[in-house]
Amino acid sequence: MRAITDPSVASGVAHGDALLAFSDALVGSDDARLERSRDRLLAELGAGGLVDAAGVVANFERMVRIADGTGIPLDPSVRMVTADLRDELSLGAFRSAANTPVATRGQRMLGRALRPFTRGLMRLVFRRSRA
Repeated sequence: MRAITDPSVASGVAHGDALLAFSDALVGSDDARLERSRDRLLAELGAGGLVDAAGVVANFERMVRIADGTGIPLDPSVRMVTADLRDELSLGAFRSAANTPVATRGQRMLGRALRPFTRGLMRLVFRRSRA
């Protein structure tokens, strides 16, 4: 997970370094950096891979803008279970983090205790929401 925010950590994803450099350059303001990262992706993944990568970044940007624009906070249960992970990835540094209250000490402890069951709980919630 640290590879998402720390380029010095290998992600294990094919062309992960190039994809991370491209996504970082897209949200930055350095046009030369963007051009270099785009050229690198083109060389490594071809035109189709470049277009796919740009589409994924654009979709995430769209979702983030909608969430930020409406001020959507994390649900209390998600906030509780993900508190340590969000800290590890320094997600509180992003402006949209202001929409979500900081998890209390008790919530963090409960989140750690529930973490082994999170995947199963998420599947259960997802099934119920689709029913």
